[in-house]
Amino acid sequence: MRFGTFIPQGWRLDLVDIEPADQWRVMATLAQQADEGPWESLWVYDHFHTVPVPTEEATHEAWTLMAAFAAATTRIRLGQMCTCMGYRNPAYLAKVAATVDLISGGRAEMGIGGGWYEHEWKAYGYGFPGIPDRLSMLREGVEIMRQAWTTGRATLDGKHYQVDGAIVRPLPLQDGGVPLWIAGGGEKVTLKIAATYAQYTNFAGSIEEFDHKAAVLRGHCEAIGRDPGEITLSSNFNTIVGATEAEAHDRLAAVKARVLPHVGQERADAIEREYLGSPAFGSVEQVVERLAERRNHGLGYSIHYFPESAYDRSGVQLFEREVIPALG
Repeated sequence: MRFGTFIPQGWRLDLVDIEPADQWRVMATLAQQADEGPWESLWVYDHFHTVPVPTEEATHEAWTLMAAFAAATTRIRLGQMCTCMGYRNPAYLAKVAATVDLISGGRAEMGIGGGWYEHEWKAYGYGFPGIPDRLSMLREGVEIMRQAWTTGRATLDGKHYQVDGAIVRPLPLQDGGVPLWIAGGGEKVTLKIAATYAQYTNFAGSIEEFDHKAAVLRGHCEAIGRDPGEITLSSNFNTIVGATEAEAHDRLAAVKARVLPHVGQERADAIEREYLGSPAFGSVEQVVERLAERRNHGLGYSIHYFPESAYDRSGVQLFEREVIPALG
């Protein structure tokens, strides 16, 4: 199993109480520590307003961070989980990603999806198209990026995007362009797009749900004559690990106390329940056992979000020291 880690950027209220002028230093330090550790990749979210409720707290922009991390690290791969197709013109996005790939020496990943945060879409003036249109935008955008990265130009007269000989030079350093992670488990459209274009997918759910979506993806691959083994299955996990289960609960209590003033009791309770239900919550032994089960069901890449890392890296270090060696 391969491993990635999220760097806190504020979206999940994971930089509160840190002065804005100090936040880049915190993020850069965490990225450099991940670069020196056992992680294959680091990740950020592509959002503009905090979650679960919009607040005045900072949320740093994903692709700006990609460029900064590209310059601040030397080894680790750089991804977003996931870029919203509707937030940027896809030819422009292809150009940005190619530049990041050059800066990083060929370490960029492209996590891409249809988007879902309605408040954010509307606040930034993007409207909020229905699901069919958002997925149609995803399909057209991915085709534009694929053309741009393989030929240096993109032309498409689509329903949502029209580009006519858009030049994207220099090409990304990586052969075939920046690897595509198609995020989402929509069975009729998203997984079909993944079967056509993706090197990686990203979806979660229960073991049964995971198995079902993996089977749907295989069916789409077989329908177009593609080997499903060419696509690595990945999932994201909200992660709080302790030497004991009691320690994990203590860590969760500290996270809940930190976000409570910003979201209120009802939302804080919901966040707590979300962590308690995560396969990556608990003692080292519990987390290893649950992730090993996922691996046995075909999960090839495990990406972990640690809500406490900007304040306390001991949980991350425990994961690095005891979980990754047991599964990697």
